Amino acid sequence: MNLNSFPTKGNLILAKNSLALARQGYGLMDKKRNILLRELMGLIDEAKNIQSEIDSTFTAAYQALQIANIELGINYVQEISSSVPVENGIRIKVRSIMGTEIPLVEHQEAPLNPAYAYYSTRESLDEARANFEKVKELTIKLSMIENSAYRLANNIKKTQKRANALKNITIPTYEELSRNITNALEEKEREEFTRLKVIKQTKQK
Repeated sequence: MNLNSFPTKGNLILAKNSLALARQGYGLMDKKRNILLRELMGLIDEAKNIQSEIDSTFTAAYQALQIANIELGINYVQEISSSVPVENGIRIKVRSIMGTEIPLVEHQEAPLNPAYAYYSTRESLDEARANFEKVKELTIKLSMIENSAYRLANNIKKTQKRANALKNITIPTYEELSRNITNALEEKEREEFTRLKVIKQTKQK
């Protein structure tokens, strides 16, 4: 038997304090969940917009690349593509939203200076490279947003479970405990009052 369930005034105070703390915790969990949900909805909308932009940019890039392949030849375009430097300007940090660490990707854009001669190529190749560079920038941003959304969704799920546990288990348990102790104490007071009344009447006789 739980010692805190004995009908004493001390246990009643403990039960009421625990109930107040549980209600406060539920309020905080609910606020945290709502804040995270707003952040998640914003990220989802942003991801949709970026994905749409990536699709259209990819389409333009491949169209330009096909034209460049026709004008310059596939082998020559492949040879030029090998001169494109490896991307090494990406740095990943983290920031916190209500205790949820989400990635913050920093990318230092390098000047778009092709490593091939302009006189030996066509405008279609420049257009393809510019569009693929844009796709790279958008993809980096999209990866950051999608990763952030995934982490926020996981934290929302955990927060929801804790809020549900407080609402459906902890709070009702302390409400019932407080009610039972209060009823028991009131019953004791009535019994004590009746006993004293009987003693008084007995003395008067």
